[in-house]
Amino acid sequence: MFPALRHRNFRLLWAGLLVSFSGSFMQTTAILWHVSLLAPEGRKALALGMVGLVRILPVIVFSLLSGVAADALDRRKLMLATQVVMAALAAFLALLAFEGKATLTAIYALAAVSSAAGAFDLPARQSLVVNLVPREDLPNAISLNTIMMQVASVAGPGLGGAVIAWGGVGWVYAINALSFLFVIAALLVMRIDPALAQDSADPGSRGTFTLAAALEGLRFVFRAPLIRSTMLLDFFATFFSSATALLPIFAQDVLRVGAHGYGWLYAAPAVGAVAASAAMVRAVDWIQQRGRWLLVSVAVYGAATVGFGLSRFFWVSFACLALTGIADTISMVFRNLIRQLETPDRLRGRMVGVNMVFFMGGPQLGELEAGLVANAFGPIASVVSGGIGCLIATAWIAAKVPGLRAYRRSAQPQMLLEGERETSG
Repeated sequence: MFPALRHRNFRLLWAGLLVSFSGSFMQTTAILWHVSLLAPEGRKALALGMVGLVRILPVIVFSLLSGVAADALDRRKLMLATQVVMAALAAFLALLAFEGKATLTAIYALAAVSSAAGAFDLPARQSLVVNLVPREDLPNAISLNTIMMQVASVAGPGLGGAVIAWGGVGWVYAINALSFLFVIAALLVMRIDPALAQDSADPGSRGTFTLAAALEGLRFVFRAPLIRSTMLLDFFATFFSSATALLPIFAQDVLRVGAHGYGWLYAAPAVGAVAASAAMVRAVDWIQQRGRWLLVSVAVYGAATVGFGLSRFFWVSFACLALTGIADTISMVFRNLIRQLETPDRLRGRMVGVNMVFFMGGPQLGELEAGLVANAFGPIASVVSGGIGCLIATAWIAAKVPGLRAYRRSAQPQMLLEGERETSG
């Protein structure tokens, strides 16, 4: 059932990331809660929305550079460097919190620097997975990574809320700093098989660290309709339906469930996502109409967001958020699989770097948009209008890209770009 776990290197990285991502989700939960406590009255929604802005700006700045780095440098060593930097930043944030010196400016600055490190980590990490398992086990590896992320998404916020209630946000930051050690240890004992990693066997096959290399990756993405459309789906869905930044307001002022309830609301999408991930481990191999499932799941995501915004009962809100997790997981598996199968290995890091702007920019800019709309019209109007926007964007992409609607499991990788055609002879 889990053929990807037969491979030692993938198994090491998977286990280390499970612990590390749990700590990272704890910290994300704590930062939003911390900001909500430090923000002046009347500007809480805007202050929460600013968290998304400071996180996405480094991603936009470094996305092309980080993708080139993942294709030109040793991906394992690049991950080691980024993990060490993020561990140090979490430790420093814990020190500020314990000493009572944390300010909104300090939190924003550390979140921005950590996001910059993460911008280099993600292309290296996603590109490295393809070098750890053979191609036939890649769908299973992607599904297992989705399970790992969603389990961490459940454990992290739930534990984060409990730790905040018990000892404060400082302990959350400290635990996150320690969690990075598990990934660092996994990377240090890993042995890359040259048969799976072409760039390890032949250094000359690696990309070059130049502007031309960055532009090559950008051109590839925007001239490949399937890859471009999956990225746009990701961006629009998370931009319009990003309710995460407003969860402290819903927990405190709408549902009135306190820190414990906030932790579980934050974890609710991942509760649904874990169940969906477990099902997708096997289903991804036999579902034929992958494009149609992708589009339907994004539409369900938007509809569930509308339901959350209209709810006034904790368990109804929890169920709607859980449904967003189910839908997002299904779409995530198919988005990642389509992109990985349609991208040659030499461009994989650059593709992930460009994609990072879309899938990280969507939720982070969405948090800013949600905060601005909530500040003007209230949190309920912000969430409901965002869900409707997601539905409209999904319908537009479905109409504009018939190839995505028709994408099936039996489809061979379509490396042709717009404006090109195969020639014989």
